Amino acid sequence: MSGFVFSEKPIEIVEGDGPYLYGEDGTEYLDVGASYACVPLGHGHEAVQSAVRDQLDRLTYVQASYPVQVRTDLYATLAEAAPGDVGKVWLCNSGTEANEAALKFARSATGRSKLVATMQGFHGRTMGALATTWKEQYRAPYEPLIGDVEFVPYDDAEALREAVDDETAAVILEPIQGEGGINPASADYLQAAREVTADAGAALILDEVQTGLGRTGTLWACEAAGVVPDVLTSAKGLANGLPMGATLCRDWIAEDHGSHASTFSGGPVVSAAANATVGTIREDDVPGNAAAVGEYLVDELEAAIGDDVRDVRGEGLLIGVEVKRGANRLLKELALNHGVLALPAGRTVLRLLPPLTIERSHADRVVDALAEVVG
Repeated sequence: MSGFVFSEKPIEIVEGDGPYLYGEDGTEYLDVGASYACVPLGHGHEAVQSAVRDQLDRLTYVQASYPVQVRTDLYATLAEAAPGDVGKVWLCNSGTEANEAALKFARSATGRSKLVATMQGFHGRTMGALATTWKEQYRAPYEPLIGDVEFVPYDDAEALREAVDDETAAVILEPIQGEGGINPASADYLQAAREVTADAGAALILDEVQTGLGRTGTLWACEAAGVVPDVLTSAKGLANGLPMGATLCRDWIAEDHGSHASTFSGGPVVSAAANATVGTIREDDVPGNAAAVGEYLVDELEAAIGDDVRDVRGEGLLIGVEVKRGANRLLKELALNHGVLALPAGRTVLRLLPPLTIERSHADRVVDALAEVVG
């Protein structure tokens, strides 16, 4: 008898093309969740598919202690794309692994243990990353987790200043909270986080697993605030649907990163996919499209449903619609009655994370569907 751990939705997906997914009965769905932002270039993007096919023909896997050109190329690609001098790269398989590594690297480099995280923040589900994730329902079944973690209110610079001291190894936060409800931080707050960690000799870790790779209208969300962290984490869409994460570090972190390692760090096939993904995002100005279409989508949503919802917020194509009744029921209506697949961010927020290649016509379909469902 077969079994599964995840709860499953009543739609079996068999194919994808661009911003669309197709069910086993042939129904077309507009995917404005992009499977939690994992396909920024849409489903089946030819540059990524071609790179994967070519690499499969040459070499599927060899562990990371053996240099492989495609992995070496990816190190250079990510170092060049990184903000400022965050150019040392460690590769893994997911966002939670990238954050786990970031926390370990910060503790090793500083010789300290204290971690400061934010209320409503989400950084993953492994034991270390989970300890810095706010929601009690995620943490409680697995406690005790790693200790010496302090949570502070998000976007509150004064609370952050009070929490960070000479025992702090790192502050970890998202430039825009995703799972926590699509909550953007102010530029002043991110700049304060940079200042206070630098003064204390602690690492500033920016979790850009969801906000990075052009989703907010710049390649990295921190760029809009003019902030360069000590560690930046990326994953989700890094290989356009294949499992890949990256922890990008400044030299002082990388020089004393400890003994952390991973068997599947930078496998050749996923490295090929990531090279093609990051290259296409930069060469085709995908962040610019995300900024333009995202602004259009927010404006149209505010005009169509602004009076019927509590808020429409976000940056680029990371958008939250805070509704007045349960988000999950509305998401089901969107999927089954309008062929639009979106995501929740808590009980009352609809999360829109479409492929960054969508056009205004796709945004119009989302607005029309939400107007009917919310109304």
